[in-house]
Amino acid sequence: MATTHNFEGSVLSSSLCELGEGPTFEAETATLWWFDILGKALHELHLPTGREIVHKLPVMGSVLASIDAGRQLVGSDQGLFVRDRASGELSLYRELEPEKPGNRSNDGRVHPSGSLWIGTMSKKGEDGAGSIYHVREGVVTKLFDRISIPNSICFSPDGTIGYYVDTRVNRLMRVPLDSETGLPAGDAAVLVDENGKPGGIDGSICASDGSIWNARWGEGAVDHYASDGTHISRHLLPARRTTCPAYIGDGRLAVTSSWEGLDEAARTADPLAGALFEIAVPIQCDPEPAYRL
Repeated sequence: MATTHNFEGSVLSSSLCELGEGPTFEAETATLWWFDILGKALHELHLPTGREIVHKLPVMGSVLASIDAGRQLVGSDQGLFVRDRASGELSLYRELEPEKPGNRSNDGRVHPSGSLWIGTMSKKGEDGAGSIYHVREGVVTKLFDRISIPNSICFSPDGTIGYYVDTRVNRLMRVPLDSETGLPAGDAAVLVDENGKPGGIDGSICASDGSIWNARWGEGAVDHYASDGTHISRHLLPARRTTCPAYIGDGRLAVTSSWEGLDEAARTADPLAGALFEIAVPIQCDPEPAYRL
C-alpha cells in the first residue's frame, strides 16, 4: 500500500501556464527551464536568485535539452530546432512530421547515449495520431506509432531500460534498450497498469536508484514507483493537473502543472493550476545528459 504525503512544499513560480510541461534543470547554471506549450513560451528560472525570464516562442515548444554552453535543442510542433542561448534565435535542425501539420511534440528526454526520444500527438487530441521517435546525430527513427498522448519518457541511469506511456491508455511501458544508442533491444512490456483508474500517467523521471517519479494528471500528485512497478508513495500537490517533475538537487523536485481545459469555475476552484511547485522527496538523480549533434 503506497504511503500518501500531504503538500508541504512551496510555489517556485506563480506564472500560471496553460500547459506547463517539459521541465529540465541545468546544475551547471542552477537554472530550471520549462515550457508553456499552448502559450508558446519558454520559462527560465535561476533558482538561487528567483529571477525568472519568459522567452516568447514562434512555435509550440515542449522539450528542451542542452547541446553545449551556447546552444540548446528545442522540440516543437514545427520540428527540432537549435536555440542560441544568447540571442534566443531558433534554427531548424530536423523535421519530425512535416506531413502532419495538425500534430505537435509533447514529452521527450535525452538518453544517456546523447540520443533523443520525443513523442508527438494531435493538437486536437485525436486518438492514435502520434508517435514516439528516436533521434541520434540527426537521424530520425520512428519507434512506436498509434500513440494518442505520449508521456513518461525516461531512462534507467545505465541506459539499458526505457519507459513511456500513452496517457489515454494509462499503461506505463518498459522496454530494453541498447545502452550505446538508446534504440530498443527487445519488445515493450507493461510495467504499471493504471488503465481505467482515476487520473493519467503523465511526465516521469528516473532516479539514480532506478525508481520512477511520475506526475499524475488530474490527481494533483507525484507517484513514486520502484523499478519493478511497485507503487511506493504518493506526494500531493495543490493543483490537480500536474504534468511533469524535474530533479533540482538536494532531494527536491520541481513539478509543472496546467489549467488547460478548465472553465472559469474550475479555475476558481483550482487557483494554482498552471503554477510550478517544489517538494522535498527522498531522491537523487544523475545530471540530465546533453544531446549529441
